[in-house]
Amino acid sequence: MGRGEAVKVLLVHPGASWSTTDVEAGLRYGLTHHGVQVVRYRLDERIDRSKRWLYASWRHAKKRNPTLERPTIGDFFYQAGVGALEMALRHNVDAVVIVSAMFLHPDVIILLKRAGLFVTVLFTESPYDQVQELKIAPLVDGCWTCERSSVPAFRAVNPRSGYLPHAWHPERHRPGAQPEDDLVIGHDVVFVGSAFRERIDWFSAIDWRGIDLGLYGEWSALGSRHSLRHFVREGPVTNVKTAALYRRAKIGLNLYRTSQGWGKDAPSIAHAESLNPRAYELAACGAFHLSTRRAEVGEVFGDHVPTFGDATEAESLIRAWLADDAHRQRVASSLPACVAESSWVERATRVIGDLQTLTRPPTIGAIALAAVGTGAA
Repeated sequence: MGRGEAVKVLLVHPGASWSTTDVEAGLRYGLTHHGVQVVRYRLDERIDRSKRWLYASWRHAKKRNPTLERPTIGDFFYQAGVGALEMALRHNVDAVVIVSAMFLHPDVIILLKRAGLFVTVLFTESPYDQVQELKIAPLVDGCWTCERSSVPAFRAVNPRSGYLPHAWHPERHRPGAQPEDDLVIGHDVVFVGSAFRERIDWFSAIDWRGIDLGLYGEWSALGSRHSLRHFVREGPVTNVKTAALYRRAKIGLNLYRTSQGWGKDAPSIAHAESLNPRAYELAACGAFHLSTRRAEVGEVFGDHVPTFGDATEAESLIRAWLADDAHRQRVASSLPACVAESSWVERATRVIGDLQTLTRPPTIGAIALAAVGTGAA
């Protein structure tokens, strides 16, 4: 894969249907923008088909063999993913880029490598699912993590690891009124995300009287009589609709997740520094928003994104900013410039450069230097 040559990549879908899908869509857009030939492997659709087919086959066979074991989730993932090997070989790709890998059976990666293919992973769930990600990282030729403080842990198991920040999609995240905005409600405050334990506690601690709050995403964990049920407007929504909700709202909220998994007893992460996708998307849409604190919030946005430490501080900020339309709109207009060079077009440039560097055959001098360094000479 030399510089200036056309590059062909097999891009493996993460398998999930919502937030990580947006990462795949963004990276695909960026790679294609730079002339990369992208062959898609739709793991999400294949998992669904695999599950239905294996269950139907099992039910049919069980009539003749009652002791036949039910297919496992590992069976679903393996059958859904193993076709990536055939597709990569059929299309003779230069590299395989897997997004997330959380729903791709590890044996598929092993087979891809055994076939001589160059395999990389963009890990999207650091540091929340980092334990599982670190089990996958040693199997591949190189990887990226979305959390900069996680890089040392990845490099300990795979020296060819790096940091690839999240990004925004140029066709979805635009400032100013867009045609799709008329299809959504304009709230005082909007949040799009999942109901992790800490978020339920946070929203429950605020007095929302007099404020039109819109909650979107996966909130089925709430009890039928929970006080927040009144604010849940819709389940998971598309990235396009999310952007419209951000543009229509007076205030967007960015609450960084801390839970490693679901439930009231889920452990919390020890540390994180990087921006999540929501931070980039809100800013690219020119949407004023408030955020919990992380190191990169201040580094990227300065004082253009007010931050808070607890619900009491957040409620004070929400009410103050709702009452100051002019100041809020001035701040919102400054946000797109903060992330102007952080779209998936720019991130794809880094991915392409890394792939070219990692797959280029080493020079004679580099081989000699490596031999001296390892004592092989």
